[in-house]
Amino acid sequence: MQTAADRPEAPTAIRTDLGAIFVSLELSRSTWLITSLSPGGGEKMSKHVVRGGDVAALLERFAQLRKKTRARTGKVFPFVVIQEAGLEGFWIDRVLRNEGIESHVVDPASIATSRRRRRAKTDRIDGEALVRALLAYKRGEPRVCAMVKAPTPEEEDRRRLCRERKVLIAERVRHVNRVKGLLFSQGISGYEPQRRDRRERLDTLQTGDGHLLPDHLKAQVCRELDRLELLLEQIKAVEAERDVLLAAQQVTAPATMLLDIKGIGPEFAAILWSEGLFRHFDNRRQVASYAGLAPTPWQSGSVDREQGVSKAGNPRLRTIIQLAWLRLRHQPQSALALWFEERVRRNGGRHKKTTIVALARKLLVALWKYVTAGVVIEGAVMKAA
Repeated sequence: MQTAADRPEAPTAIRTDLGAIFVSLELSRSTWLITSLSPGGGEKMSKHVVRGGDVAALLERFAQLRKKTRARTGKVFPFVVIQEAGLEGFWIDRVLRNEGIESHVVDPASIATSRRRRRAKTDRIDGEALVRALLAYKRGEPRVCAMVKAPTPEEEDRRRLCRERKVLIAERVRHVNRVKGLLFSQGISGYEPQRRDRRERLDTLQTGDGHLLPDHLKAQVCRELDRLELLLEQIKAVEAERDVLLAAQQVTAPATMLLDIKGIGPEFAAILWSEGLFRHFDNRRQVASYAGLAPTPWQSGSVDREQGVSKAGNPRLRTIIQLAWLRLRHQPQSALALWFEERVRRNGGRHKKTTIVALARKLLVALWKYVTAGVVIEGAVMKAA
């Protein structure tokens, strides 16, 4: 008689002996999708939709989940919530933490997805994927996802000055280029809209064929100058606020320490401080990775090549590359500048752009050590007191 061999029980897809209620939030402007996995509820995930921005409905749904779980198990379980970092910022995370709920904000790019060319993507699928990632993260699985460290309201508000200034500078460039383009179409070059005598010079301009500016063109340029002058005033106001903020810092504050180094002005010091160096990093690789300056090797079998820097971190912190170019001018005898010159010389004067990125990474790590541990950069020249 033929007998079937004993087969082990098939493992369940999801652990059901949970110690908490795991919830993911898929957020949009119109709706919030709440996906949850509760103890005693089996492997099926519950899904519920509330109106976008309705915190009261969200907390009411949490109360319902806790009530149902208590009815099934006789116990009260805490909540563990996850959401993706995005347009909503961190205010929802702060609301949940104020309610005593464990909340996590995850980098959406760190969640593993299917590598198929055409894959299904819906809010329901994404909500379940977030719950599974949260379960793995709480189990302690390494590198399952990257959780974002939410800044405090003060830290988040402090970095707005540098970001606003960058936006204003970009708008200023657009208006200047537009004025120059309008005049160049009439054969006029050499006009600088940012000069103080821009209005007086505009009245004396002549086209390439020897005529005064047409009335409508002159009126359009004047309106562009009106907007440009407003931008210049706003830039000055933002820079004044930035300088007041830096002046109010203590002597041992990172921003003040950065200002003591020759070649670092208020703008670079404010960006480096507000965008990165106020955070805690465990090692130098974390510093480079946060700025998107970490290398990304591609190694498989006999294939071994470098893809360049990841550019996956804070793009505003990569202004350190501009500072690296300036360091060659203001700190030519420092150890890092001499390393750059020697590296370029060995390459026959080539690969300067690649080497400057490596210098920027070394400079960022050196500045991090300087502001956290007081390790002075070798050969660095400090500003005169």
